[in-house]
Amino acid sequence: QRRVHGGCTHISTTTMESSDNDPITLTRFILHEQTEHPEAQGDLTILLTSIQLACKVISSNCRKAGIAKLYGLAGASNSSGDDQKKLDVLSNEIFVNALKFSTKLCVMASEEEEAPIQIERHQQGKYVVAFDPLDGSSNIDANVSIGSIWGIWKQKNPGSKGTVEDLLQAGTEMVSAGYCLYGTSTQIVMSSGRGVNGFTLDPSVGEFILTHPNIRIKDRGAIYSINEGNAQTWDPPVAEYVQSKKFPAPGEKAYSLRYVGSMVADVHRTLLYGGIFLYPADKKSPNGKLRLLYECFPMAYLIEQAGGKASTGRARILETVPTDIHGRGPVILGSKLDVEDVERRYAEWNPSQ
Repeated sequence: QRRVHGGCTHISTTTMESSDNDPITLTRFILHEQTEHPEAQGDLTILLTSIQLACKVISSNCRKAGIAKLYGLAGASNSSGDDQKKLDVLSNEIFVNALKFSTKLCVMASEEEEAPIQIERHQQGKYVVAFDPLDGSSNIDANVSIGSIWGIWKQKNPGSKGTVEDLLQAGTEMVSAGYCLYGTSTQIVMSSGRGVNGFTLDPSVGEFILTHPNIRIKDRGAIYSINEGNAQTWDPPVAEYVQSKKFPAPGEKAYSLRYVGSMVADVHRTLLYGGIFLYPADKKSPNGKLRLLYECFPMAYLIEQAGGKASTGRARILETVPTDIHGRGPVILGSKLDVEDVERRYAEWNPSQ
C-alpha cells in the first residue's frame, strides 16, 4: 500500500510487497522503518545494515566452501566446548568486523568467543549485540541448511564503557532480532518490534528483497520438531506430549516429525508452516542445552512477534534474566496452542513424585 505526498512514496509496512519493477530491498525497508520513529538517529539502521553485509559475505563463503577448502575442523573448540569448523571461525571474524566498524555498539558476545568482545572507545555506540555467527555447524560438511542468529539490546547506561552487565539483559529488553538462513536460497528473517518480515537474497543484484511480508504463524500446526535421540532423558511432560502426537486420541490426526538439527532451519520451518520446536530441559541437561542470548532469545522474540508463543515449559522464556553470556535454557516455541499443550503438562507434573 503506497501513499504519495509531495512526490515521496510512503509504504505501509504491514502490506509491503515487492514486484519486479518495484523491489523492496532490506535496506529500503529498514530506512522506511526509521521514518516511523521521528526521534531515531539512524544508529539501529546502520547496525542492521552492517549485519546484512556480514550475512552476504557468509552466504558467499558457504556456497564456495568446498572449492575454497573451508569444510572440516579448524582444530579448536568454542565457548560451548563444540569443535570449531573452519567456516565457524571465518563467519565469526566476518560478523565481528562488520559490527565493530559500524561504530554503533559498545560490546558484543559471540558463541565462538569465551569473553565479551569490547569495542574501542572511539568506535563505541549505544547498542549491544549477541550472535551465533554460524548455527548448525555440525551440518556444514553434509551441505545441510545452516544460519546466523542475532539479538540487539540498548546499553543499560548510555555513554559508559560496554560491560558484561550490558549483555546480561532479559529477552524482553531486546529492540531487534533476526536470523539468516543459508539454504537453497539465502533468507533474512527479522523484527524490530513491528511484526516479522522475510527477505531473500537476489544474487543477480546482490540485494535482499522482501518476499515474506508480515509473517504470521498458525495458532496450531501439524509438525513437531525435537531430537528423538534424547527420548530416554526427557521429563514426563515432554515424553507424554510427543507420545500424544505420535499416537493421538481417536478422531485426531498424528503430527509429522521434522528435525534438521540446525536451529535456524527448524525454527524457519516452524514459523512458516506452524507446529512446535522443542529443545527442553532433561535429565542430561537440567538447565537446557541451547544458549539464551544468541539462540533462545532471538528466536523466541521472532516467534512472539509473529503471533506464536515461546516458553521454558513453565514460564515465558523472554522474561529469563541470564547470569552468564553463554548461559543455557530450555526452549519450547511455535504455534500458540501447541506450546500451551506442553505447558499444561508441565503444570500438572510434580517432579517430587
